[in-house]
Amino acid sequence: MRGRHGDVSWMYKRASSKDDDDEYGKEETTIRMPNGLGKDIGNPPWSRSLPHVLVAIISSFLFGYHLGVVNETLESISLDLGFSGSTMAEGLVVSTCLGGAFVGSMFSGWIADGVGRRRAFQLCALPMIIGASMSAITKNLWGMLLGRLFVGTGMGIGPAVAALYVSEVSPAYVRGAYGSSTQIAACLGILVALFVGLPAKEILGWWRICFWVATIPAAFLALFMEFCAESPHWLFKRGRGAEAEAELERLFGGLHVKYSMAELSKSERGDDADAVKFSELISPRNFGVVFIGSTLFALQQLSGINAVFYFSSTVFKNAGVPSDSGNICVGIANLSGSIIAMILMDKLGRRVLLLGSFLGMAIAMGVQAIAATSFVSSSGALSLSLGGMLLFVLTFSLGAGPVPSLLLSEIFPNRIRAKAMAVCMAVHWVINFFVGLLFLRLLEQLGPLILYTIFGSFCFLAVIYVKRNVMETKGKTLQEIEMALLPQQ
Repeated sequence: MRGRHGDVSWMYKRASSKDDDDEYGKEETTIRMPNGLGKDIGNPPWSRSLPHVLVAIISSFLFGYHLGVVNETLESISLDLGFSGSTMAEGLVVSTCLGGAFVGSMFSGWIADGVGRRRAFQLCALPMIIGASMSAITKNLWGMLLGRLFVGTGMGIGPAVAALYVSEVSPAYVRGAYGSSTQIAACLGILVALFVGLPAKEILGWWRICFWVATIPAAFLALFMEFCAESPHWLFKRGRGAEAEAELERLFGGLHVKYSMAELSKSERGDDADAVKFSELISPRNFGVVFIGSTLFALQQLSGINAVFYFSSTVFKNAGVPSDSGNICVGIANLSGSIIAMILMDKLGRRVLLLGSFLGMAIAMGVQAIAATSFVSSSGALSLSLGGMLLFVLTFSLGAGPVPSLLLSEIFPNRIRAKAMAVCMAVHWVINFFVGLLFLRLLEQLGPLILYTIFGSFCFLAVIYVKRNVMETKGKTLQEIEMALLPQQ
């Protein structure tokens, strides 16, 4: 292979496989890149994989849009469908979607491993189109809940597959930035939902338009994914080495194919990936990384972040602030932090951003708790409450938002990656469901001081957990990370 690298050899040997006739599994192979110039061949061009990443993160945009679509419209939905004043019914409109996401996430790993990443994206788009259409035409609460359940199923599949796909098609040196793009897309989805929902309080039935709008990007996802590359990791795991090479050339360029195949060969082959069972995920070999992933997602949700996104309109209304202006400020803070995180992800690293993010969130929750005490004047309480909320969202988007899904797609071994992500995302959605269902009721019964103190305590607990248990992964290939965490036996 002709490159700009002088007499450097990579020796690799494929892990044992049932497919002994595969050309990469037969014998030790040497890859040489001679030309005597003594220059490195450099990194793969980032521009090759970018279009594929941009299509994949449409699923993250839909995730954000459906999280935010009920924020501005919930009041008008409740009036039109006859459940105005029922906090439990309002909570169900939010949390039914999350319950569907739990179901979708449980099957996401098996779908992604069974039909491939591309087809999994297309399958996640279908219930989003059906569910959004059902919500747009419904005449009662039950129709809305059924539509939200369908949408949630697609939402459960999409984020897990997006994290897998982006990490598997991105060059190592920009994987952090590309991984952060999923969070930026989700932020844009939330912002677009807020802007689209602004006329809902003035125009009767506008909330139905908001749901119809959601079908457009879902259709684009299903269509454009047909022209995207399949994950080389998935193809390799399925024993389709020639196709994996072709996709690697498409994503990274011909100069980097053999080295990339050499890197893939260092991971466990896993031709029987469909046979990966739950018991293998909790085996001593894999339990540690699966537990880390589940705990990170649990702490992310127990921080209370999605309570802010779901019910910020209600909180702003109670504080006497126009909800549309407040929600736009929340969206801008979220987007700004996500852009900063994308820039810093491959410079400072995942672990540093997580630590700083959770610490900042703990401080912000403390500010909001202070605002809820009787020691602060009413004007001071208002400033502290709104400032604390915006600081909380900003610091969340710097690390606790984008890092967990990226980090987990990096630390899980190739063989179990999709199914381990499915388990961790299921934990995410279970806790998300109960936060969405119970937040308003807990706010009424416990009051903001106790509730914000609880959320802040979980943020501080997350700082301690990350400090003790999370490793840095920036700049490493997925195979290097796998070998560091799970040495070959």
